[in-house]
Amino acid sequence: MTENAINTENLSRNFGKGQAVDNLCLQVPRGIVFGFLGANGSGKTTTIRLLLGLLEPSQGRAQVLGYDTKNQANSIRRRTGALLEHPGLYERLSAVDNLEFYGRAWRLPTQQRRSRIKELLNNLGLWERRNESVGTWSRGMKQRLAVARAMLHHPPLIFLDEPTAGLDPVAAVALREELQAMVKREGVTVFLTTHNLGEAEKLCQLLAVIRQGKLIAVGNPHELRAKASVPRIEVVGSGFTPKVQSYLQSQPGVAEVKIAGEVLTINLHQPTSAAPLVDFLVSEGVQIEEVRKGSASLEEVFLTLMGANTSLVT
Repeated sequence: MTENAINTENLSRNFGKGQAVDNLCLQVPRGIVFGFLGANGSGKTTTIRLLLGLLEPSQGRAQVLGYDTKNQANSIRRRTGALLEHPGLYERLSAVDNLEFYGRAWRLPTQQRRSRIKELLNNLGLWERRNESVGTWSRGMKQRLAVARAMLHHPPLIFLDEPTAGLDPVAAVALREELQAMVKREGVTVFLTTHNLGEAEKLCQLLAVIRQGKLIAVGNPHELRAKASVPRIEVVGSGFTPKVQSYLQSQPGVAEVKIAGEVLTINLHQPTSAAPLVDFLVSEGVQIEEVRKGSASLEEVFLTLMGANTSLVT
């Protein structure tokens, strides 16, 4: 058994003259939620299809759960679950009948199949509505059932492609919380693509960012913020005048000064003490309520990476 759930070496896929995935080198450890981030058209879904053996690479190779995607794709698909663009549900059937169908397809023994269906529907808050036609359900409920479908046969690895896309905020939070609890309970590895940076930060132990098919950053959320963002000082208060902004902007080590309402943001070239800057603000009559030191949010880091030319792959 390999240490990593996924290993890729220079994995590439061309469509005509376009390069959808470009020399992707990636390692996904077992037992974590791995976030794969990128804008639309960056190569996320193509990567999943390559890892499942649904597409052949133009060059390079990949192993999933120790199996080669080129000649052992059936072994990979038997041992993984996937929720891709479509939930894969039969809307005229009930929740139980949907999972019964897939359980039979996976050749789960009757007792095991029925026990597993009850367990998953209970864990996802769907058991009380198990006999309703899925077509009458909300999108959020259908997505929860689709997650149950993907996990029905106890796969050690599941692929979730934008599982909360199109959900309202309440449904998205509910699905995220239930998914987080289930991942912990089941001990599976999750390969998750998402546009929701808050979701990625809450769910994922490791993140990778892909842009135009190229891997440009890998790390945990804290590492990505540290690598891709500048340190900053935020001052909450009032009395921020143009003179104050101009003076701060002229100081060594200060990259940028922005004022937005009652918040003054000082972006720095490198970490430094806030005390001299705060002393100056006080001397200028600024009314200070709070001083915060930190770095950019993951969303700001992501936007920076999408427009950056440098790679933060380590």
